Amino acid sequence: MKTSNPVLARLGQAAERERSAGYAPTGPYGAPGVPQQYPSQAGYPAAPPTVAPMSIDDVVVKTVTLLGILGVSAAAAWVLVPDALVGVAWIGAAVVGLVLGLIISFSRMANPALVVTYAVVEGVFVGMVSKAFERAYDGIVLQAVVASFGVFFVMAMLYKARVIRATPAFVKGLVAVMAGLFAVMLINLVLALFGVNTHLRDGSKLAIGFSLICIVVAALSFVLSFKEVEDGVRMGLPQRYSWVAAFGILVSLVWLYLELLRLLSYFQGDD
Repeated sequence: MKTSNPVLARLGQAAERERSAGYAPTGPYGAPGVPQQYPSQAGYPAAPPTVAPMSIDDVVVKTVTLLGILGVSAAAAWVLVPDALVGVAWIGAAVVGLVLGLIISFSRMANPALVVTYAVVEGVFVGMVSKAFERAYDGIVLQAVVASFGVFFVMAMLYKARVIRATPAFVKGLVAVMAGLFAVMLINLVLALFGVNTHLRDGSKLAIGFSLICIVVAALSFVLSFKEVEDGVRMGLPQRYSWVAAFGILVSLVWLYLELLRLLSYFQGDD
């Protein structure tokens, strides 16, 4: 099965190599656990996979698991981290989460332990951010959570109905826009550290427009995740890669939640 995603293409090749070096189950081909070289000609069975292939159900379970871990971590950080250390925990979790996210994104191997660790660290970050916003604007966290899952389910339905399709042009365009937004946010952060206000995050009309763009792009990023899941299932990636697919959905959900949190704050009074 062809895919426009180069990472998935490499993973698909790795999965094919695993299948070609599979072990035969009990049966006429040999004893249990004995390596077999199956003929590849027509009329002969292909080598069975060494592990079960991933499925959509696997991704759903892993996504719910990661969300649960993130939620528990966020709640624990909210309660246990002293107010004096909120800023330190916020920045520290953000940096560690970014590093882990980049490692997972660019790695060719699925590492469930690393993905789970990312969910824990990101939970601390989300918990600290949510605590700060909730203290300033009562009830805003619940509003952002409900809105985030609402957008997610709408995008899932639109994708399933093929209203939105992940065509090669769509994927390339969206990836380019996401890279551009990331660069703008990084530059804005650096300038803010030097006291320069670009008005992208201060509640102005420009800030509202920028947040709306980020929310739309974050919502559309779910389409990329759904497409990756479909491609991974069709290519027969090993079951452990469902953690990577779940990671992609988690990243989009967290980004969407943070942008909605910020946008809602703009309409709830002055800081």
